[in-house]
Amino acid sequence: MRLEPGPIVVASHNPGKVREIRELLAPFGFEVRAAGELDLDEPEETGTTFEENAILKARAAAEASGLPALADDSGLAVDALGGEPGIYSARWAGEDKDFARAMRNVEEKLQAAGATAPERRSGQFVCVLALAFPGGEVRTFPGIVPGTLVWPPRGHQGFGYDPMFLPDGESRTFGEMSAEEKHGWKPGETHALSHRARAFMRFAGECLGPR
Repeated sequence: MRLEPGPIVVASHNPGKVREIRELLAPFGFEVRAAGELDLDEPEETGTTFEENAILKARAAAEASGLPALADDSGLAVDALGGEPGIYSARWAGEDKDFARAMRNVEEKLQAAGATAPERRSGQFVCVLALAFPGGEVRTFPGIVPGTLVWPPRGHQGFGYDPMFLPDGESRTFGEMSAEEKHGWKPGETHALSHRARAFMRFAGECLGPR
């Protein structure tokens, strides 16, 4: 299934996600429209997995806009916390999206679990992209990056839990990396660093083709 350049909806009201997906789409010539810009409602995320929620959001945006829609559902899964916050990562930040508080919540739970040594502070950033068309067709593309949770948070770039996530093999957190460094991927390359870029690399390889 090939997706030709043209209008596409990024089915998110999260400015950080919209910005990153817009940056990843930029080389392919799409006219990116965010759900918020089109005044599309945010559907209730009733799924129990990242994939289910990504599909739900993409389908709702495609049906409401009449355009192809790309949705992302992503979050932080901490091993010592049984995979929490997982699909509830954004909810841990509250209605005011205070991710400084969300990161403190993660750290407090890690401390309560006795997870103070680096080997007990492992986790993964997980992303599932879903591409939906107005006719109902949908495809999904997963991306996962393992790492370690650090404290205190480091860096002021990125968004969400980035400042406390140190990807495996790196010396800097996502919060200390520029967008280009965090993605670690360009069209035609076979390696990506971030979970979103890894999911996007799959999407680009299957739906966009070479550029």
